[in-house]
Amino acid sequence: MKYSAISANANETESSTTENPSTKYFQIKNIHEQPFWIVVEVLDGDSLKVKQEFTQERREIRLYGLDAPEVSFSRKMREDEAKSRIPASLLLQFGMMSLDYVLQVCPPGTRITLLTELDNRTDFWLRDLAYVILPTGECLNELLIKNGFAKASHSYYCSMLPEYQQLNFQAKQNKVGIYLFIDVF
Repeated sequence: MKYSAISANANETESSTTENPSTKYFQIKNIHEQPFWIVVEVLDGDSLKVKQEFTQERREIRLYGLDAPEVSFSRKMREDEAKSRIPASLLLQFGMMSLDYVLQVCPPGTRITLLTELDNRTDFWLRDLAYVILPTGECLNELLIKNGFAKASHSYYCSMLPEYQQLNFQAKQNKVGIYLFIDVF
């Protein structure tokens, strides 16, 4: 039997495998990976309560690099109303749309991986900041912005902010999510 070398190109077939969409997140400098978390409660479009699958430790997570409208009347709602000049009742409806979107893609019981930038771990209220990686390999933070249910925000700075700003611009241009109804929120 004679051996015949076959080059990789000659034997290539179209593959259904693609690069994991969250690979870029794992490559962020000083990123800390925390697997085995479960979503316990979705508080709104940018906050979750989670528990560690094995230790049962509980945390409140604020998503990096974005802001979603509020789901209840609060101090933040009044600030958003004054900044955007949009009535609080309408902002509340947008907040519910954002919450509904998160409940569709990351409902309670979803197993997730948290990624935290070690140089920027908590927000002003001492909530843990994180990128939330879904079982599909997608990043919840990115999905919210790309689909127009949250806007990029420097209030919770992250390394992905420039990309998030670009995704936010595209969502606005494509009139998706909340941008279907309004240009600024």
